[in-house]
Amino acid sequence: MIKIRLDVDYAYPSRNKSLICTALQIQPKKDYLKNSKIIAKMVNETKQEVMAYWFFTPLTRPDQEMINLMNPKRHETALHIAVNPYKEMEALEKLTSQKLRYYTIHGTERLLGRIIWRRNLKQARVPIPEGFPLQDFWDFPTCSLDRVCYAKSTEEARKIAQESVAEGKVLHIHPDWLFRKGKFNPRGPYYDVLREILDVDCELEGLMVRKKGFVKIGKYSEHFEYTKDAPPAEKIFDKLKDRDVDIFTFIERSWCSSLAFKPSDKWLKTEDNIALLQINTFDEWWEKIGKKTRNMVRKAEKSGVSVKIVEPSDMLAEGIWKIYNETPIRQGRAFSHYGQTLESVKNMVFNTKDCTFIGAYAENELVGFIQLVYGDNLVVTTQILSLQKHWDKAINNVMLAKAVEICAKNNHKWLMYGRMGKGSNHPSLDKFKENNGFVRYPLNRYYVVLSKKGNTAVKLGLHQQIKDKVPESIKPKVISVYNFISRTKIKLKYR
Repeated sequence: MIKIRLDVDYAYPSRNKSLICTALQIQPKKDYLKNSKIIAKMVNETKQEVMAYWFFTPLTRPDQEMINLMNPKRHETALHIAVNPYKEMEALEKLTSQKLRYYTIHGTERLLGRIIWRRNLKQARVPIPEGFPLQDFWDFPTCSLDRVCYAKSTEEARKIAQESVAEGKVLHIHPDWLFRKGKFNPRGPYYDVLREILDVDCELEGLMVRKKGFVKIGKYSEHFEYTKDAPPAEKIFDKLKDRDVDIFTFIERSWCSSLAFKPSDKWLKTEDNIALLQINTFDEWWEKIGKKTRNMVRKAEKSGVSVKIVEPSDMLAEGIWKIYNETPIRQGRAFSHYGQTLESVKNMVFNTKDCTFIGAYAENELVGFIQLVYGDNLVVTTQILSLQKHWDKAINNVMLAKAVEICAKNNHKWLMYGRMGKGSNHPSLDKFKENNGFVRYPLNRYYVVLSKKGNTAVKLGLHQQIKDKVPESIKPKVISVYNFISRTKIKLKYR
């Protein structure tokens, strides 16, 4: 059984709002226990055997909505003592009509915390009277999951959590850290780990939420958006609303999707595109690409460049890290991966699912790599990079040829390589794609409005990226200015 201990210290997702409401001892209804309710729904949805123990303070007592979510078969109410053990126990039992069995103590190491909780300033924790009828929940072996998620990667934290569950330990979390990382408090976001442990919210895997002005826009990462057959449903929209997403955007995989798709009239439809290569055999592609591109591939081979599939390893991660940090400027603009740490590269190499790395080597040195991500009827080229000092060897050409060979050998019909033409800001890269047989494939992108703020943002045109709204006639000049600004910024940053 998965046992979860939830210390509901603060009632709101916003730390500042929680501290103010605690200091004033008020409980505004908006967003009250919002994260707790999300977790309760996850517990209710899972098919795993689970028991959640909810420890409430006097200022975070469950409202009726929370009580309705707490099915006794999977949830148990308990006491998180703040100031007065007996008084708080009686009030919580009366509110929930339940007999409590367990308690924990709300600790406040910082002086400010003791002040806002109106506690004796000399006491970090309230003393428990002798003979108090509830059992201390610290008697059970515990794994502090939000602390683990602060210090470890998602994959490492998941393994630790699974091992702890197997050992019979209780997973200890605080709802207010569900999605965010502490600045002074060493606790981190544990939603992704909890989602995997409970095996719920699969439809939200790969979801990214970014803030744009006054709205939050949700979309799947490229790994998921283009590779998965997952038409959205109302269930997804409800969960996105719980997470304060104002607009959700997704694409229609019309070129290879096997699922029926009926867009709603309420969704806003816009044009998008991808660079797509249809692959039957390697020989067919080889003849199609033309003499100049074939000579580039042969040039790399004559230069002593060897290309092969590379298994994830520390050596591969270090090689990619060196490529990332060779230069802060690529293709005339700031390079987003420059300055990335070796640890973060290792995390990418070891934790990306359904992925193959192709490495190019010159004298046993990794001089280039391609990352291929496999999906439903599609392979996506998510990265293709090489050392600039070896660009005269046509490394990218020979690596892409290897990618086509692998796709053909494994009967992968479609290979995607970002956007192309309209909506793309890389004219030279578009030419490279065209020379290698890719074509611009138009597709539909939909925007689903989930809130009043989202509706206002759509009317103002904030839902789309600025680069998609720039007229094609002036885009070359705009790109030149953008590149100059980005180069200048990164030069100043690393001066």
